[in-house]
Amino acid sequence: MNQQKNIRIASIDILRALTMLLMIFVNDLWSLKDIPGWLEHTAAADDGMGLADTVFPAFLFITGMSIPLAVNYRRSKGDNNGQILMHILLRSVALLIMGVFLVNGEYVNEAATGMKRSAWNTICCLCFITIWNSWPEKMNKTLQNLFKIAALVVLLFLAWIYRGGENAEQPGYFAAHWWGILGLIGWAYLVSAATFAFSGNRITILLMAWLLFNFLCIASHAGWLHSVPFLKMILSPLGGGSMPALVSGGVLTTVIFLKFQGKGQNTQLIGILFICSIFLLAAGFYLRSFWGISKIRATPAWVLICSAITIIMFIIVYWIADLRSGASLFSVIKPAGNNTLLCYLLPYFAYAIVALSHLHLPDMVLTGGIGLLKSALFSLLIVVITGLLGRRGIRLKL
Repeated sequence: MNQQKNIRIASIDILRALTMLLMIFVNDLWSLKDIPGWLEHTAAADDGMGLADTVFPAFLFITGMSIPLAVNYRRSKGDNNGQILMHILLRSVALLIMGVFLVNGEYVNEAATGMKRSAWNTICCLCFITIWNSWPEKMNKTLQNLFKIAALVVLLFLAWIYRGGENAEQPGYFAAHWWGILGLIGWAYLVSAATFAFSGNRITILLMAWLLFNFLCIASHAGWLHSVPFLKMILSPLGGGSMPALVSGGVLTTVIFLKFQGKGQNTQLIGILFICSIFLLAAGFYLRSFWGISKIRATPAWVLICSAITIIMFIIVYWIADLRSGASLFSVIKPAGNNTLLCYLLPYFAYAIVALSHLHLPDMVLTGGIGLLKSALFSLLIVVITGLLGRRGIRLKL
């Protein structure tokens, strides 16, 4: 075969799209009142989780599911491990940069910075799109590079003028307060993708890596790492091991998927994945007795239970989309699955438009069931706009 194609599995793209749609929905719940508590995040001290607590781990898991396909594709084009590792590193750095800028936007002191929070986020997102957009091949390369350099200069300027915190007399400076959603994905992706790249597609090595990350998560909560502060510091951006545990779980799932699907053993595949999900649920509820279920604290039980939920959802989507040829049922949300980063950034523009134009929706539209419908329609609108922009050449590719 002279030319390899980038293999995509419809079920993974659809599951990513559904997760992205749900992420936009739960991220919009802050604008509502009088809605069921089980939809929202559970407090850090509580033992439990709401719907919102399952979305981020699902996205991490799906990130892992895409890694074997992406790495194998690059290898099929002739890339060696060094080139693949560099690509992984660049993608991770991009996610870390975006995560840090958006996190600083959460703490911006508008008066000291001289800029509204909504304006800060909008300008940052415009710069991200400019730098990481997949510009048309026919577009002049010099012009592309000038746009990217200009966007980079703007980001550096924003970091320079940034002042954060509530104390106007002694404001803080631009810093990594925490890595943000994108940054956490970046760290977990870096570790898990590098592990897969050097695993040689061997399930044994990948299983050992998954067990190691889960063990580190358990060790972090059990206090076994208190005497090793250096290791604890390294694991901090990895959620004590929880984040790569989720991503590497997704990696293992796809490797198993490809092994059985390649032999046409779809029934066995579904059976194996279902058994895995039952095992993860059982292990998760067992570990719940030690540290509870908590997204904020990234407990082992949360990792395992959310992994199981994501696998079950994948089985359902795979059965509908691939085995029953029902992929077309999800066509309306397809842009959220193949232009995901743009879809994630677009709500920042929407919220900025509302804030800067001083628009206020009636309380009726922000309350109860009608409010939930509003958030659902908002999520769908963002996905549709993502599709329209994608067809006009705005496609973010790291």
